[in-house]
Parts: sequence; C-alpha cells; structure tokens
Amino acid sequence: PEAVVNFLALLGWNDGTEKELFSLDELVEKFDLSRVHKSGAKFDPEKNKWFNHQYLVKQNDADLAKSFTPILAEKGFSTALEVTKLEKIISLIKERADFVSDFWDLSDFFFVAPTSYDEKASKNWKAETPILMQELILILNEITDFTAANIETIVKDWMTQHDIGMGKIMQPFRLSVVGALKGPHLFDIVALIGKEETIKRIKNAIACL
Repeated sequence: PEAVVNFLALLGWNDGTEKELFSLDELVEKFDLSRVHKSGAKFDPEKNKWFNHQYLVKQNDADLAKSFTPILAEKGFSTALEVTKLEKIISLIKERADFVSDFWDLSDFFFVAPTSYDEKASKNWKAETPILMQELILILNEITDFTAANIETIVKDWMTQHDIGMGKIMQPFRLSVVGALKGPHLFDIVALIGKEETIKRIKNAIACL
C-alpha cells in the first residue's frame, strides 16, 4: 500500500528534486499544490512495479514470510515449514521480486525437486558429466558441516586440486538441483535443501540426462 501511495503522489507532482521514495509523513510535509503540474499525468505500470520492488526489499523477511505463507498453503506447503528456513529463502529471492506473488516462481525449487530440465541448459551436460557428478556426490557425502560457506570451500578446493573447470561442475550441479540455470547462490540453495535432498537430485539428473 505504501508503494501505491508513493507512486500515485508522484503522478503530476514532485518536490522539485530527483527524490522518488517518500514516506507518507514526508509527503504530507512536502506536498504543495503549487508544484502540481497542469498537464496530464502518465500512468506507467512498469514504474508502479519499480516502486513496489523498492518497498518490498525494505520489508523485513519475517513480514514477507507471513505474506508468502498463504501462497505456499495453496501449493500444499501449509505445515512443517521452518520459519527460519522460510525467512532465509525470502532473503535470497526478494531482490529479484516485484511482488510477493512472484515468490513462488523464484523459489519453487527450494520446495519441490525438478521434474524436468531446461532444454537449453541441458546442453551443458556432456559425456563426462555423469562421472564428475558421481565424484561430486562422494565429496558432498563426506561433508559434516553442511553450511553454504563450508560446502563451497570444499567443492572448489576439490575442483582446484583436480584441475576441473568451473563450468564442468557448477552448471551441471545447478541444473541438477534447480532444473535450470537460475536462482540465487548455488551453495545457499544446497545448504537449505540439505545434503540428502541435494544428492538425491544429482542422482536423478544423472538418471534422466
């Protein structure tokens, strides 16, 4: 609502500066009829999205998680969701969203394993990829501290020691976990879905691709 008020206030008015984001109190303080333009104002839906994005990213993750919960309930995820985990997911995706309604498309892979793989991205799956992914499974299996930073360090050290190029691992790894080459930092995703689910998804990709 605050974003809409801010957006509407600037249809045909400004305070004489380049500033675009105003709280309601600031608008009350600064508004002056003398600065209202006489020409017709243009309603720009894309600009409205921009305003909503600015306000959305400023909201705390707990409030956004509450707003996202009804959408998750519609998808069948109404119970057994850890609040801290959901807030972490929100923190990883909200910079890419304009509205809370965007959250599911930006985060579905956190909740559901991919059932198909992006055709264009699948071209990164080469003849040697299944062997490398099997080796990656062995590396992941040995990690006890399954946090994003630790997983990243161990996996990248393994790649460096064996002179394996980033593209040979990271793209197939993301494709296995997400189903496409999209989403936030891969190791954040992996840490959140957990070791067992990560390995399960890699095995499924090996079988399907």
